[in-house]
Amino acid sequence: MRLSHARSAISVRFDDPNLVSCVGLVPIMALAARCGLTTLLTSGLTLAGAGTANAAAKITALIGGMVAGADSITDMDLLRHGGMGRVFDDVRAPSTLGTFLRRFTFGHVRQLDSVAARLLARLAAATPLLPGAEQIVFVDIDDTVRQTYGYAKQGAGRGYTGVKGLNALLAVLSTPTCAPVIAATRLRKGSTNSARGAAKLLADALATARRAGAGTARHAMTLVRADSAYYGYDIINTCRRAGARFSVTARLTKTVTRAITRIDETAWTAIRYPNAIWDDDEQRWVSDAEVAEVVFTAFTGRRRREHVTARLIVRRVRRLNPRTVAAGQTEAFAVYRYHAVFTDSGEPMLTAEATHRDHAIIEQVIAELKNGPLAHLPSGSFAANSAWLVCAAISHNLTRAAGVLAGGRHARERTATLRTRLIATPARVAHSAHRQVLHLPRDWPWEPGLDELFRRALHDPLPAAS
Repeated sequence: MRLSHARSAISVRFDDPNLVSCVGLVPIMALAARCGLTTLLTSGLTLAGAGTANAAAKITALIGGMVAGADSITDMDLLRHGGMGRVFDDVRAPSTLGTFLRRFTFGHVRQLDSVAARLLARLAAATPLLPGAEQIVFVDIDDTVRQTYGYAKQGAGRGYTGVKGLNALLAVLSTPTCAPVIAATRLRKGSTNSARGAAKLLADALATARRAGAGTARHAMTLVRADSAYYGYDIINTCRRAGARFSVTARLTKTVTRAITRIDETAWTAIRYPNAIWDDDEQRWVSDAEVAEVVFTAFTGRRRREHVTARLIVRRVRRLNPRTVAAGQTEAFAVYRYHAVFTDSGEPMLTAEATHRDHAIIEQVIAELKNGPLAHLPSGSFAANSAWLVCAAISHNLTRAAGVLAGGRHARERTATLRTRLIATPARVAHSAHRQVLHLPRDWPWEPGLDELFRRALHDPLPAAS
């Protein structure tokens, strides 16, 4: 590929008022409007004072900018170019949006959380966002540290990673046939413990899952998956009170270690992973392991009625370099590494172990957020950054909804890929007979999906929103 003209014959002019660079925002914002986002914001937010007028317009501008790829307040200027003013109303300047975010308090952030949860339920009703959720849905919970710089960020600190930043806790929903969406978020101090506030966030996520249609069929299962940071009574109790099942990595405490040593050598079943797994501790790829299970009672240090008896599914991997046996452990711990899962899932042992490993899907969501709106936490105000995180979750869910409406491979593509193929598509705006016509590039490689997205988001009837 080479230039068609000599370099000296090429010039640039920024003078066309009818071009837009992200026409995919049109069907996405239309879908948000048809699902009642503006109404939810107008009725749900009670911001008052200077800089808070037209809160719904400002929130939708923030969400629209994030969908289009903005990862900072300054980037919101991408909504103000060419023909964007002819396609969208109520576009605000970045400085206006920054001032608005700084007016948030914790209570206003919780109001925005409620809006995000209700919008997700409406998106799930209007689009095939969570296919099969009435039969089985997975709720995954995890946290991540978003690195910050300087001294002006409220709440910044060093936690378990040693990185200075703020801690974002997320709960995501998925089914075996769909990509994950975000059910709940919470921004926390950087120095916080992973499990702090996790039970409340999980309760909110499970309530949102029910509103989104999870668990409505007979013999349905809602399964909560988490790593060892969330192995505690509060999380397990929240699952049981909500009628959900749990699958949580168990820390190798003394009681767990004793239970593992009681497993008979003949009980182990050999497995081979379809795809090798990278082992950080051993610094090698692992493709062979053995799995066994035993009945286990957890939290025996608490009151008897708070003891929880369920299955302990244990996976062991042979060490390349056997190490010295630690105090209180048997020779088996020098030869093998053990990974225990505490679960009340009714699935067969090998299926339950594989299902738990799929908890890693939440890492995909975290990576997508960090590759998009969560690349920065733009404000010095903790509440403003909390509101930014909720807007990022809404934009993620809208982008996912756009992907499933576009159909085909778009339904499971990463959000960055969806931005490239569907959203960041250039177009020329024209008007004819009081109708707006968007002229897109001829031979656009992803024309079928984008055409389907426009048709279904703008013109197909949507189910009544709850």
